[in-house]
Amino acid sequence: MSAPGKQRPTMADVAAKAGVSRALVSIVFRGQPGAGRETRERVLRVADEIGYRPDNAARLLARGRSRTLGVMFTAHQIFQADLVEGIYAEAERLDYEVLLSATGPGRGEAKAVEALLSHRCEAVILLGPGATDADLDALGQRTVAVSVGRRVPRARVDSVHTAEGKGVRQAMDHLVELGHRRIVHIDGGRGPGSAERRRAYRAAMRRHGLESEMRVIPGDHTEQSGIDTGRLLLAEREGGQALPTAVLAGNDRCAMGLLMALTRSGIEVPRDLSVVGYDDSHLSHLMPIGLTTVRQDALLMAEYAVRFAVDRLENRELEPREAVLDSKLVVRGTSGPAPVEGPA
Repeated sequence: MSAPGKQRPTMADVAAKAGVSRALVSIVFRGQPGAGRETRERVLRVADEIGYRPDNAARLLARGRSRTLGVMFTAHQIFQADLVEGIYAEAERLDYEVLLSATGPGRGEAKAVEALLSHRCEAVILLGPGATDADLDALGQRTVAVSVGRRVPRARVDSVHTAEGKGVRQAMDHLVELGHRRIVHIDGGRGPGSAERRRAYRAAMRRHGLESEMRVIPGDHTEQSGIDTGRLLLAEREGGQALPTAVLAGNDRCAMGLLMALTRSGIEVPRDLSVVGYDDSHLSHLMPIGLTTVRQDALLMAEYAVRFAVDRLENRELEPREAVLDSKLVVRGTSGPAPVEGPA
């Protein structure tokens, strides 16, 4: 970094010290033919000595391009952090930069997206957007947009998501095969994929003849939602109501909160109650007891999102595309046989 008050070295400074023209310095940094090997080496050496770095952003903007993809994400969502990591890798492979803009309390999606567009992002990748279909369609008319984790069939945006229903069916079949009947689902509220997961849970309970045991507890995709559900179930147990034998959480964060509430109260998982999450975020393997969860392939989802954005930048006439990626149940330590009787 330049010292305070010191002007940043320019291409003209490099040319003057190397004894060549500014045009020749430009040729060297653009990697074009026209400069001999010795001249090229001298220009690069001088640039290094005086601390000159080419302003690629300015060069691209002069050509009408920024080659920057904006990514809207939600702070503290573990799975979205996994997606961002994959987006960086694929964008770099395709010679694009990435700019992040987070949503959070007091900073809604519209503000986060406008910040990306004001910084000349050529396309925006939206991780788990909660905007209406109409708002997403309007955004897709303005710029290239990709929705990750949510279908938007009536909007001019590309979308990438997991086969939510298949993942939930795998989880439910696993629990039923272990003998579970009292299976509760913690709803993810307006979180990405929540509506599909809720519908799939209900369908699976009906398919297994467990309509009378069906129960959806309102929640969201946070640890606090899992903690609150744990406290609710424990309070009901104190009132004489049996615990469920298994819980399908809206996502891994919710499942982790539930596990904290249960273990602090002496409930042993999975002996007394089995827990299944959704996402297979990187923290799910790092817990003292590995979380059984439905895996979404974050890296593959990220690759599709970047490719969709870049493809549409090259051809704005493409019809909106949808990538539905496979899901897979990952069985670890939080699911086991249903107890013969509920805990005393």
